[in-house]
Amino acid sequence: MATVLYHLGRVAFRWRWFVALFWVAVLGVVGVVAAKAPAAADEGFTMPGIESQKAFDLLEHRFPGTAADGANARIVFVAPSGEKITVGQNKKAVERLVHQAAEGPQVAAAVDPFQAEAVSKDATTAYATVSFKAKAGDLTDASKAYLEKAIGQARHAGLTVEAGGDALAAQPAAGGAGEAVGVAIAAVVLLITFGSLAAAGLPLLTAILGVGISMTAITALSGTFGLSESTGTLATMLGLACGIDYALFVVSRYREERAKGHDPRTAAGLAVGTAGSAVVFAGLTVVIALAGLSVVGIPTLTKMGLAAAGGVLLAVLVCLTLVPALLGFWPDAVLERGARKNSKRYRRKQRKSDNGGARWARIVVRHPLPVLLLGVVGLGAVAVPAMNLQLGMPGDESKPTSTTERRAYDDLAKGFGPGFNGPLTIVVDARGAGGAKEAKAAVRTIKKDIAATDGVVSVSAARFNQAGDTAVFSATPATSPTDKKTQDLVTTIRDERAGIEARTAGATFEVTGTTALNIDVAEKVQASLIPYLAVVVGLAIVLLLLVFRSLLVPLKAAVGFLLSVLAALGAVVLVFQEGHGAALLGVESTGPIMSMMPIFLVGIVFGLAMDYEVFLVSRVRESYVHGDTARSAIVSGFRYSARVVVAAALIMIAVFSGFIGADESMIKMIGFGLAIAVLFDAFVVRMLIVPAVLSLLGDKAWYLPRRLNRLLPDIDVEGEKLNAKVPAPQQVIQEEPPATEPVLLG
Repeated sequence: MATVLYHLGRVAFRWRWFVALFWVAVLGVVGVVAAKAPAAADEGFTMPGIESQKAFDLLEHRFPGTAADGANARIVFVAPSGEKITVGQNKKAVERLVHQAAEGPQVAAAVDPFQAEAVSKDATTAYATVSFKAKAGDLTDASKAYLEKAIGQARHAGLTVEAGGDALAAQPAAGGAGEAVGVAIAAVVLLITFGSLAAAGLPLLTAILGVGISMTAITALSGTFGLSESTGTLATMLGLACGIDYALFVVSRYREERAKGHDPRTAAGLAVGTAGSAVVFAGLTVVIALAGLSVVGIPTLTKMGLAAAGGVLLAVLVCLTLVPALLGFWPDAVLERGARKNSKRYRRKQRKSDNGGARWARIVVRHPLPVLLLGVVGLGAVAVPAMNLQLGMPGDESKPTSTTERRAYDDLAKGFGPGFNGPLTIVVDARGAGGAKEAKAAVRTIKKDIAATDGVVSVSAARFNQAGDTAVFSATPATSPTDKKTQDLVTTIRDERAGIEARTAGATFEVTGTTALNIDVAEKVQASLIPYLAVVVGLAIVLLLLVFRSLLVPLKAAVGFLLSVLAALGAVVLVFQEGHGAALLGVESTGPIMSMMPIFLVGIVFGLAMDYEVFLVSRVRESYVHGDTARSAIVSGFRYSARVVVAAALIMIAVFSGFIGADESMIKMIGFGLAIAVLFDAFVVRMLIVPAVLSLLGDKAWYLPRRLNRLLPDIDVEGEKLNAKVPAPQQVIQEEPPATEPVLLG
């Protein structure tokens, strides 16, 4: 691989104009296609194979013309203090709004609260439900503006009016200003690391170009594959972070090869052949982990994973071709000032000088056991809250109080009880009960039994379809949608279903609704987490076995990855579920962790952890196979890679932290989780645990049974074969013999 990539780097350097124009042309063509592509229709959230989804599908089939997942707006009215909503001008204002809303475009129905008994017992609060024929993403601006104007008129009449539901909900922003701040911090880190504006700007330029192509491609394909706007958020996040990091490693290796005395074209080829090999494997691990999200069986998760995998793959291709091409335009500009002014003196200084990475490695190598215990115990302590992980799908209750959706939620909870915001929808299939009379009797029986269940405060009137063989009604829990007791209630109703259906002469029922759907999704994701984690860890061991040709190094990497993931999950639970430090991140309401968050975290952190493992340990192994002792190889490897890995981690943390400012709670949670996971993995696992374990293992770290050694393909990530292919620069050999590390004792 190293030889192939070496030639690729030299070709890209030689034909730099062609390579640069090619990528610019790709961006232009994809941009034109994206501009002309139709917008993707909102397909909503679906989860095949769970009861809630089956019930939704049955509703759409048995109640034609009424989309079960169409947009809705729940308009909440609160009378002025000391007044009733049911009398005088207050009642007239409510009725006027309902009448106006019913005449609006794309509206299927608007229910009068006084006719539907949607008034609180103290008559201070009422709500009207406005349902639309189209899904939230397909509503026109005219439809939204019409309803907002009607709400404004009701407010002018003196009522407090808020709107819940998804019809008028603001589209969440991915990162906004925070994302820009993250990129700015990344630029500062690059400038400090390289000491050159050109070297700092090159990774940013290539990463932004790659993200631009991937995002326009997602837009162009959105109509064909049903990709929503949020689908590209993860692709942006990872494409930007990985694109910067991958280019960072290649540019850093280029500068190192130039410091040895290689000419620019050879240095570019060597950088792509060595660091580029690590980029290929690191990118491959991220792509496989993201594509593997499809096995969970959630279409939305699959789309986000595949889109992000495409973004990372594009980042790898850009890094291997465009980075050496740009180095061809500015072969000396990316070097430090000392390297440009006096190359010989600079090279001698670089070979003799020590740096923070080598000094840090010496400290760890001298005290490996205390360092190892410190890292493991520290991460273990942070991981403890993960034992209390509660999955769910936070709704309007998790939004800031500045939003009308959150205020509507609070008003309904105050007026009707905490469970009113999460009613359970009961769908009764009475085709097997016989005629219409038997169907109504079966529905009455089911309603009576569910109403008598502990935890149910009320049930609504049943609504039959035109054929009279299917009915739907709501059951209101006593507790909020995210309360553990609500989840227990759903389980209880389903457990008692067999006994209830035995008294209905052939009728069956299923429990659905947003609350039940969220519970089902959480259970399915939780059941998929351990198998997915096992697959990812197994994949890590296989890939690293190929890269490092060692048995113990892959096992050590897998254990370190597990520590990073568990500690990151513990930190997420600590902040977003238990509320410690939540206010600092703008989290106004805590609750269950987003159901898909652990799966995202496992998949993405796996890829990023393998990035640092490959980049860091490959340099250690390179020194080891070139003659250093096991312990001195650790110091030598850290001398060349520690600073770059630290810079890459800081860039990742900065980019991911920018998404903490997102409006959507899922993106905020993912941004925090990934940022803290990179912090733990790069600075605790890779900088503490990895060198400590390698030091304790010594030569055993690189042991591989002879039979297995013959079976495994020689991938040559370190570029050993390039030593015979590329002659060493003679001037450096004449100036000074190769430096060796002093033997470390103790």
